[in-house]
Amino acid sequence: MNPQDLKSIVSDGLLSFPVTDFDQQGNFNPKGYAERLEWLAPYGATALFAAGGTGEFFSIDGHEYPEIIKTAVQTCKGKVPIIAGAGGSTRFAIECAQEAERQGAHGILLLPHYLMEAGQEGLIAHVEQVCKSVKFGVIVYNRNVTKLTPESLAILADRCPNLIGFKDGVGNIEIMSSIYMKMGDRFAYLGGLPTAEVYAAAYKALGTPVYSSAVFNFIPKTAMDFYHAVKNDDLKTQHHLLREFFMPYLKIRNRDPGYAVSIIKAGAKIVGHDAGPVRAPLTDLKPAEYEELAALIKKLGPQ
Repeated sequence: MNPQDLKSIVSDGLLSFPVTDFDQQGNFNPKGYAERLEWLAPYGATALFAAGGTGEFFSIDGHEYPEIIKTAVQTCKGKVPIIAGAGGSTRFAIECAQEAERQGAHGILLLPHYLMEAGQEGLIAHVEQVCKSVKFGVIVYNRNVTKLTPESLAILADRCPNLIGFKDGVGNIEIMSSIYMKMGDRFAYLGGLPTAEVYAAAYKALGTPVYSSAVFNFIPKTAMDFYHAVKNDDLKTQHHLLREFFMPYLKIRNRDPGYAVSIIKAGAKIVGHDAGPVRAPLTDLKPAEYEELAALIKKLGPQ
């Protein structure tokens, strides 16, 4: 896919990151993963991200990655575009990006590099090398140790025509506004904070209405309803869902640093689409927390 075509796709609509299916021994379960994607594809997400953050990219090894991306691409062909996660060290990120391109993915989301903090010059070099290793579109993810400034993004935009998107996982409104004011329509912009629905209206006010929904994994109808409420400035629906579901949901999610992923897998299991356990160092929800989440989901009605 041409990078500008990918930019057009991710400039509108709701995006999501399917969880990655593992069996009870923690091995990749391609059959379960394909069935999950077949279930989610018709609900109307603009694109799905395979092996992203919610898909536990950080726990996937280089031998599993090709099969995960291949399964996603083949399952969703002609239905919904697949954007692959890539990240870690520069060389590993390049390996992932090139493999995703070979498997037919439509682009990559470049997740943060691992552990070490780096200055802007080093971050620019990292992103540039990954972008220049492939022909398809790249979306860079500002989060954790990767915090590119507006000035760095402008340099990268000049050097890398296929860098077409910016995803924010930091949540600093001042910086996000500065980036948008400087870069304008050069990038497609994605809201990427955990449980992005909570921040969606604020980001829309900045001029960046597109976001990725993790809860789409288990309440896809509600996720789409919330997205349309944001798009149409329907505050009544937004506030109802925030009050009745998302705020109680956050109380469960915030009990453990890794629950942002664990709670999504728990939700998928509750609605009959079990994706197996999370991999260490993440931990699954405790039984009482699982029941709390089940009660919240039940109140939403059929999906």
